[in-house]
Amino acid sequence: MELLNPLADSNFPARSISYTGTAGVTGVWPAGAQGVVVWSDQACYVLVGEGVTATTASTPIPPFTPIPFKVPATVSGTWRVSAIQVSTGGTIYCKPMNSQ
Repeated sequence: MELLNPLADSNFPARSISYTGTAGVTGVWPAGAQGVVVWSDQACYVLVGEGVTATTASTPIPPFTPIPFKVPATVSGTWRVSAIQVSTGGTIYCKPMNSQ
């Protein structure tokens, strides 16, 4: 099992954002993270990348389950996480990581 290394809070702080039937988007982080751990208090669809907005075609995640997402290799600028509800609005929590 590969371990995840949280990145420095000064450049890569944890972020949270609420979502409903309208996608929520986090603030942005600079390029340099290999991935981001995302969890939510409700089932939702998640998308990670530059200027992304989640839709019901994005990756679904269950509630209360931290899921690691890879930051796309094509990211050269700032990136973010977006989520939209499956059936109930909620909040996503995100922390950029690198593998050890």
